[in-house]
Amino acid sequence: MATLVIACAAAFLVLVNFTAPLATLGEIADALGAGPAGQTWILGSISLGLAAALLIAGSLADTFGRRRVFVLGGAGLAAGSVLCALAPETWAFVLGRIVQGVAGAALLVSSLGLIAHAHPAGAARVRATGLWGAMLGGGITVGPVMAALLTAPAGWRSVYWLIALLGAAVAAAGARLPESRGIPRPTDFAGLLTLGPGIALLVAALTEARAGWDAGVVVWAAPAVVLLGVFVVVELRVAEPMIDLRLLRAPAFRAATTGALTSGIAVVSYMTFLPSLLHRLLGLTPLAAAAVVSIWSGVSFVVAAQARRVTGRLGDRRQAALGLGLCAAGELATLGLTAHSSWWHFAPGLAVAGVGTGLSNAALAGLSVRTVPPDRAAMGTGANNTARYVGSALGIALVAVVLAVAPGAAGVNYAAAITGALALLGAVVTALSRERVPEHGLVSSGRG
Repeated sequence: MATLVIACAAAFLVLVNFTAPLATLGEIADALGAGPAGQTWILGSISLGLAAALLIAGSLADTFGRRRVFVLGGAGLAAGSVLCALAPETWAFVLGRIVQGVAGAALLVSSLGLIAHAHPAGAARVRATGLWGAMLGGGITVGPVMAALLTAPAGWRSVYWLIALLGAAVAAAGARLPESRGIPRPTDFAGLLTLGPGIALLVAALTEARAGWDAGVVVWAAPAVVLLGVFVVVELRVAEPMIDLRLLRAPAFRAATTGALTSGIAVVSYMTFLPSLLHRLLGLTPLAAAAVVSIWSGVSFVVAAQARRVTGRLGDRRQAALGLGLCAAGELATLGLTAHSSWWHFAPGLAVAGVGTGLSNAALAGLSVRTVPPDRAAMGTGANNTARYVGSALGIALVAVVLAVAPGAAGVNYAAAITGALALLGAVVTALSRERVPEHGLVSSGRG
C-alpha cells in the first residue's frame, strides 16, 4: 500500500507541476520580461526535459533500481523548482523547467515500475495502474487552479517554492520503499548519446515552430533527424538495446504507443491552450478559466479511479480506443464557438472528453507495462510517456499554427475540428490492433 500511495503522489505532483504555468503565464512573462518567443519556451520547455529523458530514465530504473531513480527524480524536481522560483530572467526559468522535466520523467517511469513490481499481474495491478492513471488527471485538475490561487496573494514564485518542498518530501518518502529492478543489463551508451539529444532537439524545433515556421526551425530539426536515425540503427544492432524496437511489430505494443501519441497530439495540446483562450476570448479571469478546464481534468480523475470496472469487461486495448473516441466526441462538441458564446459552450464537450481521458489514461498505464517483459516494466512506461510528450509537443505546435492563421473564435473551431479528427483516427488505429500479449512479454496471436 505504501508503494502505491507514494507512487501515485509522485505522478500527481509531476502533472501539477506540468500544468502550473497554464493559468499564470502572463504574470511569469511580465516578471521575467519574456516576449512571444520566451512565452513559447516557458510553456514548452518542460516537455523537452520529459520527452528527452523518459526512455533513458526507464532503462536506468530497470537496470540500477527503480527506487534509486525515484529518489533522484524527487530531488531533481525540488532543485529545478528552486531554480524556477529564483529565476531572474526567462532563460533561467526555462532551464529550471527543463530540469523539472527530466526529474518528472524519472518519477513517472520509476513510480509505475515500482507499482508493477509490488502488484502481480491481475486485478490488483489493474486497480493500482488505474489509480496511477487517475493521478495524471488529478494533477492536471489541480495544477492551474493551485497556481492561480497562490499567485493572487503570494506571487507566482510561491508556486515553485511549494513544488520544491513537495518534491523533497516525495524523495524522502521514496527512500523508505523496497528496491526493485529488472535483470542487470549492460548500459546502452550509444542509445543514451543519440536518443536524449535527438529528442531534445526535436522538441526544441517544435517549440520554436510555435513562434513561426522558418529556417531557424530547420537548424534544430536537421540534427534531430540525424541523431534519431542513428538511434534506430543502433537499437537494431546492439545486443541489449534501451528499447527493443522489435516490440513495434507487436500490435498491442503499437496500440499502447499509438494511444499515448494520440493523447498528446490531440488532447493535451488542445487543453493546454484552453485556459489562455478562455481568458482572451471570453474575458474570464485566470482562476475562472482554470476552473472551466478543470471540468475536463476533474471528470478524468474520477473516471480513471473507477476505470478498472470497465477494464475487466473490455480489456485495456478496447478501453483505450473507447477513451480516445470519447475524447474526439468531446472536442468536436466544442465546435460552433462565436464571439457571443459563454463558458457553458465548452462544458458538455469537456465533460465527455474528461470521461474519455480518464478511461484512456488508466488503460494506457496498464497496457504499457503489460506489453513488455516484467523485468523491463520501466522501459515500457518510458516508451509510452515519451510518445505522449513528443505528441504533445507536436500537437501544441500544430494548434499554435492554426490559431496564428485563424485568430479568434474561428481558430478555436478549426483547432477543435483538427484535434478531434486526430483523436478519432487514433481511436480507430488502437481498436484495430487485435493481437493479445501474454503477461510475460511479447505477443502471441489472439484478441486483446
